[in-house]
Amino acid sequence: MSRSVRILAFGDNVVDCYRDQNLMFPGGNCVNHAVFARRAGADTAYAGAVCDDDAGRLIRRALIEEGVDVSSLRIEPGQTAYCVIETQDGDRVFVGANLGVSIIAPSGDDLARLSDFDAVHTGRSSHVDAWLPRFAGLTKVSYDLATVHDPERIEQVAPHCFLLAFSAGGTAREEALELAQRARAAGARWSLVTRGVEGALLVGEAGVCEVPAQAVDAVDTLGAGDTYIASVLVGLLDNRHPEAILKEATDAAAKTCLMRGAFGHAAPMSVDLSNIMSLEEIYRTTSPAGAPAEI
Repeated sequence: MSRSVRILAFGDNVVDCYRDQNLMFPGGNCVNHAVFARRAGADTAYAGAVCDDDAGRLIRRALIEEGVDVSSLRIEPGQTAYCVIETQDGDRVFVGANLGVSIIAPSGDDLARLSDFDAVHTGRSSHVDAWLPRFAGLTKVSYDLATVHDPERIEQVAPHCFLLAFSAGGTAREEALELAQRARAAGARWSLVTRGVEGALLVGEAGVCEVPAQAVDAVDTLGAGDTYIASVLVGLLDNRHPEAILKEATDAAAKTCLMRGAFGHAAPMSVDLSNIMSLEEIYRTTSPAGAPAEI
């Protein structure tokens, strides 16, 4: 029997705070990816930083309960990252956040582990773009650009990527296809564009594959995109057929929409929100994780 694919998720984490429900849930693109890839059958690990506070302990406990390796999870002084969310008609609206201690550069030990994995996943929220060449020299890179569709950013990131993913809900099919093809032309081996209720398309050496979304009465769409990316990455690493990969990812994302939070594990909200920042302010002022001395 062949071994499971192995994926390390490096970077961001948050607790997602639902103020109207007084609940918080573990989350963040990389934490979600580690959990959803694990649920899709991969062996996964998460490398990031939290604090020894209620939020940090919740993230660590949830990862352990989900079977994710947390041996590279750092405990730092300060505050665990948080994001404040409101739900409107089953969809989620991001109100503000604070990144706390979550933006970190990989340590020597982190880098030493990468060659033991089939892929590393990270993304725009982790602010480690300067490290992508180093990552790509050690293993395959999966990267989530989310709603960033800027051609210059794509040109910078795509050459290092095995899989480059985008979120493009509400985008016309022609625009989504053009986005995926731009990523491929810039060097990504595979490009995934999720389009919310319109489904998703995957572009690679085998051409274009697309499937419609699965209709569900969504409770909370938080984490659906991360579910999709994780499931697709596991399928690609496992050399499955693109159509089968997308169908499995669609089923998994639909299930995610039926639960509160990205992947459950609710806890009473106990986070100091006094230092909340707007998302625009965060992306404008956050410094990248320390760049490597040599790339």
